[in-house]
Amino acid sequence: MKIAIIPVFFLFLAAVPASALVTLGQSNQNFVLTGIGPNAQGAGQGSVVWGSCVFDGTNTTCTLSGSYSGLGPGGSYAFVISYAGNGPFPLIAVFPPGSNQFSFQAISNYSSFVINLTPSSGPVISFYSFANWTWQFSGPTCTGVAQPCNASQVAQTPAATMTGPVTGLFDPTPSITPSGALTPDNYGSFTSVAPASWMVMYGVNLATNTKGQTWTTSFNGTQAPTSLVGTTVTVAGVPAYVSYVSPGQVNVQVPSGISSGSQPIVVTTAGGSSTPYPINVNATEPGLLAPLSFVINGKQNVVALFSNTLTYVLPVNVSGIATARAKPGDSITMYGIGFGPVTPNVPAGQIVQQTNQVQANFAITFANVPANVTYAGLTPQIVGLYQFNVVVPNVAASDTVPVAFTLGGVSGTQNLVIAIQN
Repeated sequence: MKIAIIPVFFLFLAAVPASALVTLGQSNQNFVLTGIGPNAQGAGQGSVVWGSCVFDGTNTTCTLSGSYSGLGPGGSYAFVISYAGNGPFPLIAVFPPGSNQFSFQAISNYSSFVINLTPSSGPVISFYSFANWTWQFSGPTCTGVAQPCNASQVAQTPAATMTGPVTGLFDPTPSITPSGALTPDNYGSFTSVAPASWMVMYGVNLATNTKGQTWTTSFNGTQAPTSLVGTTVTVAGVPAYVSYVSPGQVNVQVPSGISSGSQPIVVTTAGGSSTPYPINVNATEPGLLAPLSFVINGKQNVVALFSNTLTYVLPVNVSGIATARAKPGDSITMYGIGFGPVTPNVPAGQIVQQTNQVQANFAITFANVPANVTYAGLTPQIVGLYQFNVVVPNVAASDTVPVAFTLGGVSGTQNLVIAIQN
């Protein structure tokens, strides 16, 4: 885990959000805040230890636990953090001047963090985000400051302490961050999506698995899954096809047949369902594959492969892959998403079984010179990925030949280049 400020706020001795669903009963262990004093910006700082800590000879694990209610039958909770060695707790609390609200800042590496909810019946539900929970002291004792004390006062006073059990609230429901749903970065990062295209969502508590999970083993024949390790997504109330989940990210293929306009996205996990998030849906939202790793000297290269090879069209050598400039007359292949229906029809969520043709007219130019398109359709044996086989036209040699496409006469919005030699 990288050392960094954790941009999530926790509250002591103040009101907690009404949206929280899980009531955290008084902890079985103490939470200890020890004042460090103000930083250069005047924010109070405090070292932190929560719960009981055990060193196993390699790692230290600290646990703060108690009972909870408000989700299912209720049960017991445990906030658990682990870090290498048996040194100081890896987090400190940083309080803005005059505030009891603080952010955690990591001062050393920690290996894992988890919130485990163990219901009185049923499996453990785990959450991995530093978000959506609050604590407040329950009858604390303080030293080194005037009584009655507060957490901000302790943080401003070196060596002052505040010790006691805590109670709190935890909202386990998934939430999508503002501007957190869009076309994948590699295909243009558009804020609108299209039916049968792809969408990535960023947020909190989007899955109850600690590591990213893909759909590789979750197909039913040629049918893609609509649920992955307990996470489901709907767009306009229709189940989407879930290809990847992690606590902070979910990737889905938008279902076919979704109407244009603003449509709600809802993510559901064992922690509940998110507040509907509006996303604009267009009939098409085309983008060619062009990741940031293909930006060379400030120019975004489109991903193109010499047909039937694994050689990329690039003007530079790249470790581990074959590259070369294309020549007029070469057949190359590009990929994209969001190009709309094909004939014969292939609905979202299906592994493509046959060649097909994009219904809207697709055209592509190199330096404004039209290229011959020999295939424009979904890629066989893949889900939701379009393939475009084109013949490089006769253009002047350059490492930054502009590439542009139209779909149904409407120009794409990406600024792309490709390397051509003669």
